[in-house]
Amino acid sequence: MTALPGRPPIVDLATWQAARDELLIREKAHTREGDAIAAARRRLPMVEFDGTVEVVGADGPVPFLDLFQGREELVVYKHMWYDGAPHQGQCEGCTTTAWHLRDAVYLNARGVSFAILTTGPWAEVAAYTEFMGYTQPWYSVRDVAAPVGDRMGHLTCYLRDGDRTFLTYATTGRGNERVNGALGLLDMTPYGRREAWEDTPAGWPEGSTFQPGDFTANGACWYWRTDADGHADWGPASRPVPQWTRPGATPADTLGRRQGH
Repeated sequence: MTALPGRPPIVDLATWQAARDELLIREKAHTREGDAIAAARRRLPMVEFDGTVEVVGADGPVPFLDLFQGREELVVYKHMWYDGAPHQGQCEGCTTTAWHLRDAVYLNARGVSFAILTTGPWAEVAAYTEFMGYTQPWYSVRDVAAPVGDRMGHLTCYLRDGDRTFLTYATTGRGNERVNGALGLLDMTPYGRREAWEDTPAGWPEGSTFQPGDFTANGACWYWRTDADGHADWGPASRPVPQWTRPGATPADTLGRRQGH
């Protein structure tokens, strides 16, 4: 008897190894195709723009050039923002993306800097980043033109040649998953991400039905809004998932619902 809602068939080690080796052929092909795409990505043209345009950070307005921190390359994540929303009312996907790259030392070692840009007013952004415990440099690009201040929800790459700055690459949607190591690890597990879109065997745990704009308990985003008991909801006790595991996290009783919900 088992309490599991579904599980893979049980076989001997040799049978498992044969099935694993067969899948490995596909995985290696997938890796090689990814390498080929990366090679093509490195050959994309680029767009020059004015690197003296100012963005606002913890030290006030600074030229975009400062975000390179003297390095030649820069990766930024453009975090969407909802003006006036409580902390748990900010974007679910952007929050988990930002959380998974809390330290850029390995990027720095290869001459690449990292920053997060958002269109939120700096006072709101500063309070949010303090609440979340973020350590990356954040900047407000409110009213800043493309290619610095547009296309929120994107990972974007820039190149600096002296005082000249260039846009080289941008991606969004599932392209942002490269930052989120948790998703890659979940993809290796028997039950995967437990999201409704996944192709899983009959009897496996049902996937989340979350859809953007669905703020009901049944539609809550699994990686974002939970209460102290782990229940995902938009209730007053809800907060970002990492906050329940961070030592010294402040009480959530000051967090209200997003206006209108």
